Amino acid sequence: MHIKRGCKGGHTPIFKGDKFSLDQCPENDFEQKEMKDIPYASAVGSLMYAQVCTRPDIAYSVGMLDRYLHNPGMEHWKAAKRVLRYLQGTKDYMLTYRRSDQIEIVGYTNSDFAGCQDSKKSTSGYIYLLVGGVVSW
Repeated sequence: MHIKRGCKGGHTPIFKGDKFSLDQCPENDFEQKEMKDIPYASAVGSLMYAQVCTRPDIAYSVGMLDRYLHNPGMEHWKAAKRVLRYLQGTKDYMLTYRRSDQIEIVGYTNSDFAGCQDSKKSTSGYIYLLVGGVVSW
């Protein structure tokens, strides 16, 4: 996925309180035609690759966007572009690991309660750090 050179980078991959739902999916021919040539699936696929390989910070956003691959709406596309702008603005960020004599594994987990607007299912996530560096997410 190509990100425009010089595009303004974002500070967060998603706005606090953003909610996505099936109500934002195209409901008529005009809206479906509007989304027809937008490379939503390609963008989300590229974001998934980045998230799995090196960017655990976008995991939640990518998971939300992935739910609407079958029929994305313009709000979903705007959110995907926001994540891409966030990556552009944080491209110099990196996972770092340091040498230590003391090996410490720390894990964190979080979940919401019925956060999915459509199914009322909860979303959870986890992250494990080894000597302060992320090793699993």
